[in-house]
Amino acid sequence: MRTDDFWAVISRATADRPASPADVAKRAAADLATRDPEEIVAWGRHLDKVMVASGTQDLWAAAYLINGGCSEDGFDSFRGWLIAHGRDAVARSVKSPDSLADVAVVRQAAETGAVFEAEEVLSIAAEAYAQATGEDLPAEERPVTRPEAADLWDFDDEEEMQRRLPKLSALFLAPPD
Repeated sequence: MRTDDFWAVISRATADRPASPADVAKRAAADLATRDPEEIVAWGRHLDKVMVASGTQDLWAAAYLINGGCSEDGFDSFRGWLIAHGRDAVARSVKSPDSLADVAVVRQAAETGAVFEAEEVLSIAAEAYAQATGEDLPAEERPVTRPEAADLWDFDDEEEMQRRLPKLSALFLAPPD
């Protein structure tokens, strides 16, 4: 599957600005369910590629700041939330995780404590396959899509966080006394 074809599914699912990433996931799964099972599997493989490309330490650190902590599954769900916002949102945040500080809902989250996760986006291919065939998505070897938690730099090191993610740190870290 080509990258453009993968993102076209997400674009159609977000065409009229649905209320939530869960709605994006439902729409994308319904769209994919109309296709051949092989194409659904290929879409799922491409999702894995997006997850690998977005599995950076600094993006994980950004999710950690924004969501007030971030486990391995939480990082995956955060990236699901990003994917639900489309190709540009993912590309921008992978290139510069600190650019998330420019997103209105992220700025608001500094005040409200909102958490950004969309696990259902990660299940679009499985849901579509089940709708199309009545069966589970065939099991395949999945790539590693994020660094090992033990290999991460210390996200609780505020000086390092401020150095790597200055705009997000200004929003989410308490000013020094």
